[in-house]
Amino acid sequence: MIEIQNINKTFNPGTVNEVKALCDVTCTIDEGSFVVLLGTNGSGKSTLLNAVAGNFLPDSGKITLDAIDITRMPEHKRAKYIGRVFQNPFSGTAPDMSIAENITLAAKRGLHRSLGWALPKTAIEEFREKVRPLNMGLEDRLDSPIGKLSGGQRQALTLLMATWLKPKLLLLDEHTAALDPKTASKVIQLTKEVVEKEKLTTMMVTHSMQQAVNLGDRILMLHNGRIVYEFNGQEKQRLKSNDLLALFDQIRRKDQIDATTADMIGHLYI
Repeated sequence: MIEIQNINKTFNPGTVNEVKALCDVTCTIDEGSFVVLLGTNGSGKSTLLNAVAGNFLPDSGKITLDAIDITRMPEHKRAKYIGRVFQNPFSGTAPDMSIAENITLAAKRGLHRSLGWALPKTAIEEFREKVRPLNMGLEDRLDSPIGKLSGGQRQALTLLMATWLKPKLLLLDEHTAALDPKTASKVIQLTKEVVEKEKLTTMMVTHSMQQAVNLGDRILMLHNGRIVYEFNGQEKQRLKSNDLLALFDQIRRKDQIDATTADMIGHLYI
């Protein structure tokens, strides 16, 4: 279980570029829950994911993962508990190293690593057996540099590596956004299968309304650094992509009305 309590983050405080990215964000995600984070650009969804991952320290608030306080824990130490797949298929892996070597690093996440790369046959066979279900023929290419693979192949392997040790939390940061529709659909199906099979606690950022309604058991919609809507249970199951689009339209109209009102008040004092 992950508990996020009153998390705040302001970038460039006290300057003309000040941005209040997270404002008293509070939520609890139960063990095994698959939560989808939605929002427009700048809504705070990716910032919230980065706060949990440890990309930066929040200005205030607390984050606990299975009762472990990770609020001030360095990002590399959180790797013991957190698996992550990035938007860019070329992030999160060592491109010049082979598939087998990258998997070896994933298998030692959070553990002491030596400099030796000699892999016993038993390890190679284990890698083949775990890579084979991807149905990409990669089990026979374990010696190939991972940087030579297509984006879809690399993203599928990154997902496999991120979940190799069954992390306490899996973070998916728009991990299909850079893929073509057919490949994205395949990676999404793989994501669904892995998360359900391993019963992984998962947070996924996406811009896709269809992914939001088809995946997970809960949706959190953010706007201006706050959680403004939440859907779970039967309400989540009944949701259609058009319902979410209608909510986004409501938010945009409200922003336009607020901006117009602010301009009118400002003119009164000129």
